[in-house]
Amino acid sequence: MSQIKKKLLVIEDDPGLQKQLRWSFDAYEVLVAGDRESALAEVRRHEPAVITMDLGLPPDPDGASEGLATLQQILALTPDAKVIVLSGNQERTNAVKAIAMGAYDFHQKPFEPELLGLVIERAYFLHALQQENRQLLQTQGDSPMGGVISRDPGLLKVCRNIEKVAPSSATVMVLGESGTGKEVMARALHQLSPRRDKRFMAINCAAIPENLLESELFGYEKGAFTGAVKQTIGKIELANEGTFFLDEVGDLPMALQAKLLRFLQERVIERIGGHKEIPVDVRIVCATHQKLKELTAAGKFREDLYYRLSEIVVTIPPLRDRIGDAALLAHHFKNRFSEAEGRSRLNFSADALTMIESHAWPGNVREMENCIKRAVIMADGPQITADDLGLADTAATEEPINLRQVRDEAEYKALVKVLARTDGNIVKAAEILGVSRPTIYDLMTRHGLKQA
Repeated sequence: MSQIKKKLLVIEDDPGLQKQLRWSFDAYEVLVAGDRESALAEVRRHEPAVITMDLGLPPDPDGASEGLATLQQILALTPDAKVIVLSGNQERTNAVKAIAMGAYDFHQKPFEPELLGLVIERAYFLHALQQENRQLLQTQGDSPMGGVISRDPGLLKVCRNIEKVAPSSATVMVLGESGTGKEVMARALHQLSPRRDKRFMAINCAAIPENLLESELFGYEKGAFTGAVKQTIGKIELANEGTFFLDEVGDLPMALQAKLLRFLQERVIERIGGHKEIPVDVRIVCATHQKLKELTAAGKFREDLYYRLSEIVVTIPPLRDRIGDAALLAHHFKNRFSEAEGRSRLNFSADALTMIESHAWPGNVREMENCIKRAVIMADGPQITADDLGLADTAATEEPINLRQVRDEAEYKALVKVLARTDGNIVKAAEILGVSRPTIYDLMTRHGLKQA
């Protein structure tokens, strides 16, 4: 299987030099451009890692103005691109200017293929290192824990707090709406702790009938009650030396709250029908979507148990409050389910992404997962449309994601606000905004604002 060639963009208006560069560097996929417009088109289309360019481009082939302007635009489009300027002796000053603007290196004409080849090879190597470093930093910064997919600052802060708490033996309470991923966070806490090689046991207090919950938690001896034909070890005891996750702890009956409190204080249990205290070394993590403080005030949850369970409290923000995570998770689930269903070419249409970003997601990540799975199965063509999502129509409009548009809107709002605050006083407005008076006038002209 042949290796994919790296793309090398050559910006040169001399056809002879174009051919020479193509021939000298046939190990690369050489793209050629002879002027600014075609160069920028190639950059937008291919995003080459390395570019060689002559500063003398039409309509100024004998100067450097067009070349320097092209360089500036290229670096604005792809700041990581390594641009190598090819210059003659008389162009050395302009080559130095290009380096000051952000060019990677310059090489003198007529070029020596071996020496220029080494410069190009080093440029590719540096570009690859920078990309790898960025990916590592992004992985560490975006998702401190495996299984947590987010770029939201609030959730990432929660993740870092989990990392800090994990090595300790403190009891942790995870709060959050249903479907936000409380068990994912509890498992991550276990995996980051010194107990990672031991058991992680989970039990949902809301899913087990009250008359069975005690035996599930603490176990029972043979003959303890009708049907107890053998000794059975409870979930807490099974989690010895590991982590025990108590989900929906707000639904724990009052009678069991007292027994759980005794265990937390003494770290011993008694099986139902037993008379022997059994020491258990276990890390307790609990979770609930309910407001335990309100339940405590209403007498439905023991206050002393609440304080025992909430040595460390972690609150997971709902999906609707997590910046950018709706689209991020949608792509993650789409990729996962597309692979599982054998539909690897599926993509979201623009209207589908708009709906995903504007939907409130009351069921949070769990609702998102089910929605995308259904959409992957139901999509007829290569795109998942808004109709495939099966979500209720919302009147939300697509928010601007073009940086210039976002900047212009923020600029306009700030200008209008400051001019109103200063009653149209340009001098005061300039002081507040930290710009000069001519800049204020320019901004007012650009945004169509008249001086009062």
